[in-house]
Amino acid sequence: MEKRTLDYVLVPSGVAIMVAYHLWLLYRILRHPTKTVVGINTINRRIWVQTMMEDTTKNGILAVQTLRNNIMASTLMATTAIMLSSVIAVLMTNSSLRGQNYALGDNTDLCLSIKMFSVLVCFLLAFLLYVQSIRYYSHANILINVPTAKTGLGTGYVSRAMNRGSYFWSMGLRAYYFSFPLIMWVFGAVPMVCCSLLMVLLLYFLDVYSGWGADGREVTGEEWAEAMC
Repeated sequence: MEKRTLDYVLVPSGVAIMVAYHLWLLYRILRHPTKTVVGINTINRRIWVQTMMEDTTKNGILAVQTLRNNIMASTLMATTAIMLSSVIAVLMTNSSLRGQNYALGDNTDLCLSIKMFSVLVCFLLAFLLYVQSIRYYSHANILINVPTAKTGLGTGYVSRAMNRGSYFWSMGLRAYYFSFPLIMWVFGAVPMVCCSLLMVLLLYFLDVYSGWGADGREVTGEEWAEAMC
């Protein structure tokens, strides 16, 4: 089979594998949240915010330090993403790469540009998602020490801001994960689809967890909606 034909068949298959897995994961998060790491963390973050805001005098420093660590982590990942985007942009404009043919894959001028642009989009998307994560963590950093008795501000609003910051963090990390198969695409369609399969296998063990809860009770839709907010 020709190299160009491999690209036409295997590359869409690799992308479809990654997309199908994340659609399945989204379904699990919405319907069976206690069987996914994202769902469990969402519920526990809401409980944590409630605990911190019960006594801001005692827990205020701990809450601020925790959120500061999250902001620093998001800042590091955002900086890495924009740095990698700059590197990819330089490689795309480097004339020495134009027209090269590697042993694996079809790396003509146009094809190589498409591959590098796909990786660039992943890193730029990761940067934007981490910036949004910093935004929501910064909001929560201020709100978590606001006295609820004086302002009437509920813990649900603060936990919503913190959960949204975490969601953007997770989506930014997914953008990094998507970049690995696309980087392997530079070396050919076969390494790309193999990387997609391996990535899905690894992500399954990182995303799925079925041992949470002493009684094994499923969270109802109303409880999950409350936790998500």
